[in-house]
Amino acid sequence: MTSALKQNQKHKLTKSYSIFTRISPVKPALWAIVALFFISSCSDPATVGIELAPGNNQIGVVFEEFELPAQVILLDSFNTTNQSRLIVGEEEDAFFGKTSATGHSRMFISSGTALPEAEAILDSVHFSLDILNVDGVNLDAPKYYSIHKLTEPILDTLYYNFDELSYESSPFSSGEIVFGEETDTLATFQVEEEFAAEIFSKMKEGTVFNDLFSFRDYFPGIAVKAREGDNTSIGVGVGTSTALKVYYHNEGDTVSKSYNITTASSRSFSGVKSDRSGTPTAGVTEFQKPYDLDPEVGMKSGLGMIIKLDTSPFDAFLDTLVGVTFNQIVLEIGELKEQASTKKTPANITMYFADPDNKILLSSTGVGLSVQADGYPQVALDDKGNYIPVTGSSGSTALLQYNPDIRTYGQLITSHVNAIYRGQLTRKDWLLYGADISRSLRQLVVDKNNVKVKVIYSRSR
Repeated sequence: MTSALKQNQKHKLTKSYSIFTRISPVKPALWAIVALFFISSCSDPATVGIELAPGNNQIGVVFEEFELPAQVILLDSFNTTNQSRLIVGEEEDAFFGKTSATGHSRMFISSGTALPEAEAILDSVHFSLDILNVDGVNLDAPKYYSIHKLTEPILDTLYYNFDELSYESSPFSSGEIVFGEETDTLATFQVEEEFAAEIFSKMKEGTVFNDLFSFRDYFPGIAVKAREGDNTSIGVGVGTSTALKVYYHNEGDTVSKSYNITTASSRSFSGVKSDRSGTPTAGVTEFQKPYDLDPEVGMKSGLGMIIKLDTSPFDAFLDTLVGVTFNQIVLEIGELKEQASTKKTPANITMYFADPDNKILLSSTGVGLSVQADGYPQVALDDKGNYIPVTGSSGSTALLQYNPDIRTYGQLITSHVNAIYRGQLTRKDWLLYGADISRSLRQLVVDKNNVKVKVIYSRSR
């Protein structure tokens, strides 16, 4: 091997193998080999082995690691339509700057529901938010949310994370919440008296409540907003619980009646705005273009900032190997930069293959191609006998899983690397997508030198 080639190799030997116990149990037979590896006094792990026959033929157990260069990419757009929840939040930090998310939804009425009589008396009107999750800081302090009436309709089209609609500047309902230890709750806010009187009058009149189309001409929908400076985001469930609730009674009634205007069966989307001025990501302006940031990279759902991993170091590593067996290979990202325990990271991360335009590489049927889980097929044969990547399903896609105790993502990629080593699979760079990219503002930041591949392999000689 030439000295130039040695200099180009970024992998380096180490005697730590704790990562493997974090990801999954190691087979007992492998533990025996690894134990032999660590109790040996030899300085070169490749020379450690079990004597098999005269001539000292040995099985060498080697542990190596190398880094994968990381960049950030700002996605052009992604669909946020009908995600079953609205992203609502105002967040600010040193890496991503200010991020604002506003949830938009139509409202729904059932034409079969009885309306108040002409002489009915209004008791109260409330708006409830079905809060599914909370991510933020200082959750013992009040967080403010407001609900505004849209001034333009939500159309039967796809909406993306950069979209927004106009709404009335003054909310018809608003209130504060102290979350504390609660991560989900049903919040109920009082409705402004003028709006309550107006909508109750419309209900008694009946015209705009005769059918759904007439109602939406009068009431196009809602925009749900958070307060700047609260540094918190929530996921609001779209359905029967996020609703405008009108309570009334007819003359002579002893029991109050209710009429619910809900977000069930309603088109919805979330729009996100970003001001990254003065931050390390301020220069990330062009869509789908990789940016080198030093010394950190990060990803943020909702905003659409993802991480791209350059996997070319696999070539330099695999080209040096002949006749080896991979025991375990792990991709590890972390330790992540510390953030408040109430500010969550993405639940898991998918490793998609990148095409030349830094978009997800698609199969012939339009399915995104990604790294498949260990033990699952990585390739299949097409009708011409050529190897093609397997498209993922819910059970076979390899997902980077988060360990909050050590603030690290990790996943076994042994089968994937084996397929590349055998020449069955063409190596591709990876685009890392958080599982909730269109459903939250969750984020992570990590040092670039903490994106590593860790390998245990054995070889005969």
